[in-house]
Amino acid sequence: MRRGIAASALVASFALAATACGGSDSGDKADGPVTITWWDTSNATNEAPTYQALIKEFEAANKDVKVKYVNVQFDQAQNKFDTAAGSKGAPDVLRSEVGWTPAFAKKGYFLPLDGTEALTDQAKFQPSLIKQAQYEGKTYGVPLVTDTLAFVYNKQLFAKAGIKEAPKTWDDLKKAAATIKDKTGVDGYWGSTASYYAQPFLYGEGTDLVNADAKKLTVNSAEAKKGYGTWLSLFDGKGLHKADTTADAYAHIQDAFVNGKVAAIIQGPWELTNFYKGSAFKDKNNLGIATVPAGSTGKAGAPTGGHNLSVYAGSDEAHQKAALKFVNFMTSAKSQTTIALKNSTLPTRDDAYTAEVKADPGIAGYQTVLPAAQPRPALPEYSSLLAPLDTELAKVAAGKESLDKGLSNAEVALAKLVPDFSK
Repeated sequence: MRRGIAASALVASFALAATACGGSDSGDKADGPVTITWWDTSNATNEAPTYQALIKEFEAANKDVKVKYVNVQFDQAQNKFDTAAGSKGAPDVLRSEVGWTPAFAKKGYFLPLDGTEALTDQAKFQPSLIKQAQYEGKTYGVPLVTDTLAFVYNKQLFAKAGIKEAPKTWDDLKKAAATIKDKTGVDGYWGSTASYYAQPFLYGEGTDLVNADAKKLTVNSAEAKKGYGTWLSLFDGKGLHKADTTADAYAHIQDAFVNGKVAAIIQGPWELTNFYKGSAFKDKNNLGIATVPAGSTGKAGAPTGGHNLSVYAGSDEAHQKAALKFVNFMTSAKSQTTIALKNSTLPTRDDAYTAEVKADPGIAGYQTVLPAAQPRPALPEYSSLLAPLDTELAKVAAGKESLDKGLSNAEVALAKLVPDFSK
C-alpha cells in the first residue's frame, strides 16, 4: 500500500492535501508568510552558502514565502526522508539525488510536477535529465545540478612524462601509468573500489548491472566479468596504485591527486572546488578533464548523476504552491548560473552555460564529457543495487575473494532487491 498522497494531478493533490498534515512545522500565522522547509543535501562547506544566499534573494522577491533551510548530510538524507515521509513529517522540498527520485515517486512521496510552476521552463532543460526525473510517465523532480565521472589528470605530470593526451583506452592508461612512474616517480593512476566508480568499466563492455527492459540481472554476465576484470587489473602494475579498501579511501585518493602525488584518477565535478584548493591545481588550467577510457567494445561512458528538487506530496495546498514557486526560482537560468559560478557545479539547462560560466576550465571540461554520460535505467530500485557491489568489490580488490565469487554473491543480493528479474 502506498503511503503519502498518491497524486495523479496537481489539483487532485491539493484537494487531498487540504486535510493532511503539512510538511513544515512552521507555525504559520493566518496573515503571515508561508514557511516551507527545504532539506538541502549539498556539501555544507563548499556548496551550502551559495544556496543560502539564493534563499535570501528568493525571500526578498517573494514576501509571502519564508524558507527554513536545513542542511542534511547526503549519506543520511535518503533514509531520513523515507522515515519522515512515512510519518508525514517530511520537508516541503528535498534536494533528491537522481536515483532517489523514481524510488520516492513510486512510494507516492513526491508530487507530480508536470504543468506546474516548477516546470514552466521544462523545454530549457537537457531532455535526458528530465527523463531521469520521471516515473511511469510523470515528472517528479526539476534538475538542479548534473554530473558524471571523468578521467581527470595532472597536465604537468603528463607533460613531464612526454604524454601529450589523455588515454583513450584502459590499455593506454596502463602504458601511461608506467611511463609516468618512470619519468616522474609518482603513480600514474589510482582507482576506486566503490561500485559507482566501476560503472564505466561495465559501459565499456556494453553492459550494466541489470537490463531493465528485459528484466534481467547482468552483473554476473560475461561482459560484466570482462569489465570488472579490467577494473581489477588497474590495481596491480607499474604506476598503478594498489587498492585502498579502508573507510577513508575516498579522502586518500582525493588528497593524493590534488597534491600531485598521483597523476590521474576518475572523479566527478562535485570535487572541482576541492581540486582548486590543492597545491597541484593552483593554476586551474593544470587540471586535465577527458572522457573515461573506452572498453573493448570501443564504447566509453560514465553514469549520469546529479540532483533534482522535488516537492513533498504530503504538504498542504499553501505549502505546495510556495514550494513550486521556490523550485522554479532555484532552477532558473539565473540561479543555476550563480550556482555554477560559486560552486563550480554543472547546470542542467543550456541557457545557464554562459560565457562567464564556461570561463571556468573545470566546468568547460566537464561539459565536454557530458555527451558520453549514460542515463540510469528507469528502475526505482537501481540506486540500491550499488550497495551490494560496494561490499563485494572491496573484498575482491583486497584479495579476500575471487572476482567470480564476488559477482556471484552480488547477483544473489541483487536478485533479492529486484525479485522479478531473471538471471
